[in-house]
Amino acid sequence: MTVITRLHPGPRMAQAVIHNGTVWLAGQVGAPGADATAQTHAILDQIDALLLEAGSSKARILNATIWLADMADFAAMNAVWDAWVDPANPPARATSEGKLATPDYRVEIIVTAAVG
Repeated sequence: MTVITRLHPGPRMAQAVIHNGTVWLAGQVGAPGADATAQTHAILDQIDALLLEAGSSKARILNATIWLADMADFAAMNAVWDAWVDPANPPARATSEGKLATPDYRVEIIVTAAVG
C-alpha cells in the first residue's frame, strides 16, 4: 500500500499532499486587499514553509502555475518571483489571468516539487 501524507487537511482540501516522492501544494494566496507585490511575498513565504515541512525546497520545484487577477500585475509579481526563485533550478512555469476566489486576491500560486 502506497503512503499518502496530507499536510494541514481541512474539510475541503489539504494545503499539501505528498505521494511517491512528490509534493503538490494547494493554491496559495496572500492577504486579501494587499497589492500584488505584498501578496506575492506572502505566498512565497507560505510556499517555503510548506515545502520545508514536506521535506523539499524551492530548488526542487518542478512546476509552478501562477494566476493573476489582472495581467497588469505581471511585472510586480515577477520582480518578487525573480528575487526568490533558485536561479540554478528554475521550474517550468505558466502564468495566466483569471478571476480568483475573491476580488481581494491579486495573485495565486500553486507548485509541485520533488521531495528529498
